[in-house]
Formats: sequence, structure tokens, C-alpha cells
Amino acid sequence: MAEIIQKDGTWTFDGDVVRIVPGRDKEVGPLRQTLGELAVPLRAIAGVSYEPGRRSGRLRLRLRDGADPLLQVTGGRLPESSDPYRLTVEQDRTGVAEYFVDEVRNALLLEQVDPGPVDAYLLPGPAVPVTAGGGDAAVAFDGDRVSLDWNWTAEDAKHSAGPSRFRVADVRAVDWSPAKGLTNGWLRFSLAGAPAAAAPKYDPHAVELFGFGKKELVTALVAAAVAVRLPHPAAPAALPERAAPAAGALAGEAAAEDHDALLRRLQELGDLRAKGILTDEEFAETKALILRRF
Repeated sequence: MAEIIQKDGTWTFDGDVVRIVPGRDKEVGPLRQTLGELAVPLRAIAGVSYEPGRRSGRLRLRLRDGADPLLQVTGGRLPESSDPYRLTVEQDRTGVAEYFVDEVRNALLLEQVDPGPVDAYLLPGPAVPVTAGGGDAAVAFDGDRVSLDWNWTAEDAKHSAGPSRFRVADVRAVDWSPAKGLTNGWLRFSLAGAPAAAAPKYDPHAVELFGFGKKELVTALVAAAVAVRLPHPAAPAALPERAAPAAGALAGEAAAEDHDALLRRLQELGDLRAKGILTDEEFAETKALILRRF
């Protein structure tokens, strides 16, 4: 086992999983503290590196594109201090950091992990319930319902409509962008059947972010917790319905189908249900779609 303990946090690797526990140092921001411990499976890792510095170095874990819902929704826009996959390393622990890197790299080579993108989340996303306060509302998600409660900074249009409540089943997309300079950010939910969205400050399904403190970044965890329950953006689109083919054509298509790939999809589907990401109903519906392709 490889382990490195720093003020910033503790990373351990047992050959299968990199376990990341945030530290309690004052520099560890609210997002990382709220996110808590992460268990990153080896198959979700694209690479690892150690970057030496004048006073301290940085240990970085690079995940495969699409593996983590948090990285998916934040799109590289998290500040470094809030990046859960970065560890500040003191100079006297450089050797330990380099050993950690060697252990993870050797495991990646041994298991022949593909560093390329994935079409299904390999991490379960932030634990729920999760809440965040920032901008013009307090936002909460319990795994089923999203709640937006407006504060005194919200526009009259939002107050007039009252608190916003909706189920994750009605959400079609979630978009998060932090405040930058004098430009406000947002956490926006796109709902099925809802009219065209107004600017975030007027949108009853959006939180406007002002960027006044690190606590606003916790809204990214709400976005990730919702996103992991939506279809993966890189998942193969469902095949359109068509007239039933002749028996001979159907047999030809079945022979050409990659059954091993379909079996892997079923296994991944089972893993998502075991982690609580999919409900029993969602699991049954998706399983039926996959079985039709055998």
C-alpha cells in the first residue's frame, strides 16, 4: 500500500482504489470538506503526476473524461484550492509522493487501463442530502427533489413565484458556472416542458452566484449530485423505433452485435443500482433496453 499524509489531506492506494480524505487545514475549502472522502477506482484514472515546486509540490490525479460527475459539471472551472484531485506536498515528502506516483502508474500499466473517455460515470457523485447557500438562494437536493429558497438578494420575479421545488426526474440538464471577476455565475436546471430559460437572475430554476466566498462553490456539489442521476452526456443514444425486420435480417443483426460489450453494460448498470445512483425502476427500464439488443 502507498500512503501520503499532508495537511491538505491523505491519499492512500491499495492497488485497486485511490482513497482521498481531505485534511482539516484552514486552506482546505468548504467544497472539499463537504465532499468528504473519495474512493476512486483504478479504472477511472487516466494518469497521475507529481509536480515539484520551490516551497511545495503538487500531487495530481487525472481522471478519465466523463468518469466523475463533479468534474463533468465544473468543466475545469474549479479553483485549485477546491480541486479534490490535487494534494499539496511538503518538500520533505517528495520521495513519498514520487513513490505514490510509481505505484499508481505501475497498476495502470499492469491492468492496462484505457486512459480515454468513458460513457458512464465511474464515481457515484456527492452524497445526498446536500445543501449549499450562495448567491440569491439556498439550494438543497435530497436525491429526489431539488429545492431553491430565495433570499433577500433575489429578484422580485423569483420571490413572486415563491420557492422552487421540482423532482430530479423532471430535470433534463444541469449547468454550473462560477462567478468570474465582475460576471456572476449560476447553477441552472433545465426542466422538461419548461419555457425558454430567462437570464439566471430571473430564471425560477436557477441560482445566481455572486462569487463572494468559497461557500458558493459548494453549489457545484449539488449540480454533480443531480447530474449523476441524469443520462451520461456521452452515453450512446437510444436506438429509434423502427418496423420489425424479417427473421433473417434479425438473425444477422444479432450475430453482428458485440455481446461482450452488452454484458459489460449490464454489469455497469448493476453497479449503478448497487451504489444507489439508479432506482429499481430505472434499472429495470434500462436493462430491458439493453436486453433487446441481444
